[in-house]
Amino acid sequence: MDAVTLTRQLVDIESITGNESAVGNYLYGELCRLGYQTRKMPVEADRFNVYATSPDNPQPPIVFSTHMDTVPPFIPSSENEGRVYGRGSCDAKGIIAAQVAAAERLRRQGIHVGLLFVVGEERDSLGAQVANQYAASSQGPRSRFLVNGEPTENHIALASKGTLRVEVTAKGRMAHSAYPELGESAIDKLIPALARLRAMPLPTDPQVGPCTLNIGLIEGGRAPNVIPDYAHADLLYRLIGPSDNLRRQILAAAGDQVEVTFPLELPFLRLQTVDGLHTMIAAFTTDIPKLTNWGEPLLIGPGSIHVAHTEGEYIEKRQLHEAIDLYCKIAQQLSMQLV
Repeated sequence: MDAVTLTRQLVDIESITGNESAVGNYLYGELCRLGYQTRKMPVEADRFNVYATSPDNPQPPIVFSTHMDTVPPFIPSSENEGRVYGRGSCDAKGIIAAQVAAAERLRRQGIHVGLLFVVGEERDSLGAQVANQYAASSQGPRSRFLVNGEPTENHIALASKGTLRVEVTAKGRMAHSAYPELGESAIDKLIPALARLRAMPLPTDPQVGPCTLNIGLIEGGRAPNVIPDYAHADLLYRLIGPSDNLRRQILAAAGDQVEVTFPLELPFLRLQTVDGLHTMIAAFTTDIPKLTNWGEPLLIGPGSIHVAHTEGEYIEKRQLHEAIDLYCKIAQQLSMQLV
């Protein structure tokens, strides 16, 4: 199993979120060819997760997992002496290749791990949610540990920040801009609410770091000569603990001139580790909160999150090969805990 070749083959199959079926079919075929018991786990329409186990252990206690989808745009693969480039090279198709190669090496050592590759991580974790429902069913796996792959530069994560998405909406009344007194500007309500939210102190943790805020989208109004009757902003907080107190602070700071809703939360997590590995704190979120039925989670993978989602996304070949060794080492240590 050549991890560099498999990485390039996967990168060259466009799999922007919602369009993962082609890469899923390719992985399904490769895993069947390698002799795994492989199934397509339906998600929606023609989208599916891929779950593979060794015939020698169809209920493995350890499962390697990551996602097949990528963010846009599609960028085909290329390589030089030290790197593989292309969309998904580090997030997360190189990780898929490393996990498959590690599973093959472990199988030769008599250690059998499962392989779970899901859709939708970059948008709504729908594939992970479906996989979690499957794990809770009578036919589901009985895994004890889930080793999830994201670009952590081969450092094992002590924790993963959570996500709290906040929507702030203001309503007003349209009027001709020459007569602003006849209208009620929704934008004039939204701007001071956002200013107060930006100025609001956020918690910090000496090990995990600060909770952070990004105002990612602002929209509103009709035209320059119309008093705006609508304005809206999407905010995203990176959580370092429970969100109850933060939610109360957000509502108080935003004030009563706007409506605040909380459409999405992925919780902050402290994670399982193993001895002897470099550690890190993941400031990003993963599928792990949606895969609670797959066992105790660990988070580690090759590649840097700082180049993921960029036009020059790449993975170091050295890290790719190191990841195979690390996944094997982790599985070996976890297997000892099962004895």
